[in-house]
Amino acid sequence: MTSDFETQLRTASLRVTRPRLAVLAALREHPHVDTETVIALVRAEHPLVSHQTVYDVLRALTEAGLIRRIQPAGAVARYESRVGDNHHHVVCRSCGAIADVDCAVGDAPCLTASDDHGFAVDEAEVVYWGTCPGCAADRSSSEPPVRRKQ
Repeated sequence: MTSDFETQLRTASLRVTRPRLAVLAALREHPHVDTETVIALVRAEHPLVSHQTVYDVLRALTEAGLIRRIQPAGAVARYESRVGDNHHHVVCRSCGAIADVDCAVGDAPCLTASDDHGFAVDEAEVVYWGTCPGCAADRSSSEPPVRRKQ
């Protein structure tokens, strides 16, 4: 896996460094995590890596297109390593969990704007909102039982 990351970095004309490899590994194993979680994951393996270094790595990898920054409305920015396929996301309103949703059509932008105003549209970003199965189960188990009239 490290050689894949090294190839990705070199292809993007980025130097191969331990912090960059650590961030790529963290995001492959833990998609849709926020910056603080990335810092904790990287520092678990490399305790001397500074917060600023992780911030700089996240910025460089995002600019190079090796990772994607997503920020659903009202939520902190999250990062993922799944890039280049124009997929979407579903977000739990209760706990904030995020999952990938493949495009229904498959080809980017996978949606057609009713009026593109002359733009050459090449990507569409959709965020679905709802309640994840875990929160739905918690909600139904905490609701008082419905009393029926006898």
